[in-house]
Amino acid sequence: MRFQVRDRLLGFGDDYWIEDQHGTKVLLVDGKAMRLRDTFQIKDRQGRVLIDIHQKMFALRDTMLIERDGDRLATIKRKRLSLLRNHYRVLLADGTELDVSGKILDREFAVDRDGELLAQISRRWLHLRETYGVDIVRDDADPALVIAVAVCVIHLAEKEREDD
Repeated sequence: MRFQVRDRLLGFGDDYWIEDQHGTKVLLVDGKAMRLRDTFQIKDRQGRVLIDIHQKMFALRDTMLIERDGDRLATIKRKRLSLLRNHYRVLLADGTELDVSGKILDREFAVDRDGELLAQISRRWLHLRETYGVDIVRDDADPALVIAVAVCVIHLAEKEREDD
C-alpha cells in the first residue's frame, strides 16, 4: 500500500488528507491547536477517529503516545545513542518493537520490525516537493498505525531541531 502525505502535515490546527496511490482521500490528520500538549487525530473518511496521538506529559525525553479507543498502541521516543542518523524506538502494546531510522527531517526513513522492512517513507518516489510517500510493504501492517508512527517521529525530530 502506498500513501501520499503533504509535507506541511504537522501544522497545528490544520487538517491534511492522506491519499492512497490512486489519489483517493483515505485518512485525515487533524492537528489540534491550543492544547497544552501536542495532539493529533487520524480519522477515516467518515470522520471516525482511528488513532489518537499525543505528547506524553512530564517525560525526561520527548515521548509520543499512540492510542486507539483509549488503549495504548505504541510509545515512541528517540534512541539515546544515534549520532549519524535519526533513530527512534517504537514500543508496541504487545511488547514488540519497531525501529525507525534514516533522515527523518528529509522524510527519508525506514520502519523495521524484527529486522524486516515494514514501511519505507520517502520523497524520492514523488515529483512534488511538498509531498512524501509512505510505502507499506507488509500485508500484516496496520496502515493507520504506520502513518501515526511517521507523524510522531517527524514531529519529534522537528521539535528536537527547534530546541537546538
